[in-house]
Amino acid sequence: MPQEMVSARADEVEQQREINLEDPGLYLNRELSLLRFNERVLEEALDPANPLLERVNFLTIFYGNLDEFFMVRVSGLLQQRKAGVIEPPPDGMSPVQQLQTIHERLLPMLQRADDCWTGELLPGLAKSGIRVVGHRELDDAQKSALRRRFEAEIFPVLTPLAFDPGHPFPHISNRSINLAVVVRDRDAGEKFARLKVPANFPRLLLVEAEASADGSRASSMPGAAPPAETTLVWIEEVVAANLERLFPGLEIVDSYPFRVTRNGDFEIEEDEAHDLLTAMAA
Repeated sequence: MPQEMVSARADEVEQQREINLEDPGLYLNRELSLLRFNERVLEEALDPANPLLERVNFLTIFYGNLDEFFMVRVSGLLQQRKAGVIEPPPDGMSPVQQLQTIHERLLPMLQRADDCWTGELLPGLAKSGIRVVGHRELDDAQKSALRRRFEAEIFPVLTPLAFDPGHPFPHISNRSINLAVVVRDRDAGEKFARLKVPANFPRLLLVEAEASADGSRASSMPGAAPPAETTLVWIEEVVAANLERLFPGLEIVDSYPFRVTRNGDFEIEEDEAHDLLTAMAA
């Protein structure tokens, strides 16, 4: 072997010896890497070169990934912090440092996502004939059509649950859409109830075409001209607009939509559980 190659090989071996594998700078944090991956998904939603509906789809994936990130990764860090874990991973970041960094990096991402939806995608959909509107923006004929659907399909499966000294706070299903409803009774004063929006309906409800002067509606027969515009409204707004049907005799003070993301980072003790169903229930 030529002397030059021997010398180069010796220098390489010596350089490898000098690398400190305990150096945190050599490693990437797993949680922050996942967050950066999801940021790249968001960047696809922000890219005006992508088709409009693809951008909407990417934004949906972004938020879905965030749900999983909080259910597993963030919940795991919270458990570590609660347990007092102080030994850092190879990247050198403690659970508290990771949570703080996630908070700092995620807030601007959420703002960009919100700006993208309200400032670009919603107007773009409207220009393409797809309007996503609030219930208050509908005309009387559209509200009546939605009320009929509410009465026939949604109302029968709704179950309000009261919360007071005689009723414990109801269990909130993971990632379910709920309404916190404040009602006022003439004798008992204000009361609180929780109403779960059924998950077997689409989140966005199609608003029927507005009736014409003779009471007829746009034809759906093959060959008929399609409606010029498609209008969609959030299901929780439709439910909120018809709360008096669920609380007869009470004044509806207000309602607030909310959702809970629960910890999904649990361990199944196989030796202590007879089957998977028992373990999941525990």
